[in-house]
Amino acid sequence: MSQFHSIKELINTLAWSKELLSEMFEKRKSFVYKYDHALEIMEEEKLETLKNKGVLRQNGLYLEMDDQFLHFFEQILEVNEEINTSFINENIQQVKQQINYYLQENNENRRYAYLKAVKSLLRKTGKITLRNIIDLNRNIENVFKTEPNYTIKISRLENFDQKQKDIQLLIDQTDRLVTQDEQIFFKTALDEELKQIVTQLRLQLNEGRHNLIETQKQIIEYLNQVKYQSRIIEHIRQVKYLKDQFELKAKTNILQVIAANNAVVFEQKATYPLKLSLEELQTDAAQESIKKIKLKLKPGKKQKLPVAEGISTDYLQTEEEREIFINLEELRNGFQASGNHLYQFIMQYRFPKVLSFEEKVTVFCQMVSLYEKEFNIMEDYNKDNEVEYAMVYPK
Repeated sequence: MSQFHSIKELINTLAWSKELLSEMFEKRKSFVYKYDHALEIMEEEKLETLKNKGVLRQNGLYLEMDDQFLHFFEQILEVNEEINTSFINENIQQVKQQINYYLQENNENRRYAYLKAVKSLLRKTGKITLRNIIDLNRNIENVFKTEPNYTIKISRLENFDQKQKDIQLLIDQTDRLVTQDEQIFFKTALDEELKQIVTQLRLQLNEGRHNLIETQKQIIEYLNQVKYQSRIIEHIRQVKYLKDQFELKAKTNILQVIAANNAVVFEQKATYPLKLSLEELQTDAAQESIKKIKLKLKPGKKQKLPVAEGISTDYLQTEEEREIFINLEELRNGFQASGNHLYQFIMQYRFPKVLSFEEKVTVFCQMVSLYEKEFNIMEDYNKDNEVEYAMVYPK
């Protein structure tokens, strides 16, 4: 098989085959792209070139895009459905290796190369983590809505739940790596760029924790719904089987259930027209009513509706007042998922509005007061800006 000898050759090949590759990528899940259909778009000689270069594979009468290029396009366009937690774990191991090389190296140029590799891997770790969480949420939604087999649906949702736990574990490992495990490296090699990368990574990890809390709730809710629906479907199948075997009345209490059910939701609403007697129609009151109705029903005559007075412009002026509410329960959930103590968590938390130092201290006091039984309040104290606070951790 021929290989690409330069990046220029690869780009040019993808450029002149873009129409075919675009169409095949759109139909990548149908697995029925025929070779004859490709000939309508491209000459046979060029098709053979793509096969020789490993871009396409032929399977009998059908063509397939090579997995390497298919995964490349899915990853770049962010439409891949695979939740690859092993890739995050591999990144963590590579970061540890590069840090180890950096600490053992004496040459400044090679030390800088290892430092650059660490920065690249840390950037990639945060981005891949958030991308996996987005893919996980999308796949959970798709499986719940489109998977017709209840057994497979439950199995896939349970598998996604395990993926969610794996991602949570990897987030904790990454957070420990940059805050505890490799403190010697981050203190000796810390420059402005690395500091910004670590800060951004911790923000991404914190965002990932919050998203995974909602993901776990969604999976539990979907699993409960699917299991409930599965029980209903199974019950309906049993009823239908007994009906087909003409044993429904003999083996069930369906007659008693129907007799006890008085639902009239789907019955047609009954109407009872009122007919006046001839004696009643001959009275003066009935005659007056008939005349009034006749005037209303007279063709060509339009009833005039009374026109209200104009509304004063003073009443049309609206005043809008907005107040941003801080959800302490959501703040508590985020704190329990983090690895920081409460004071540090609140000082670093991104509130929906900018809070002053005094307001953050007030939030700290409110959290300790409201959720005292859910926190571990230590006897140790710290001091910050003339404020002395207790060390509080989640249970």
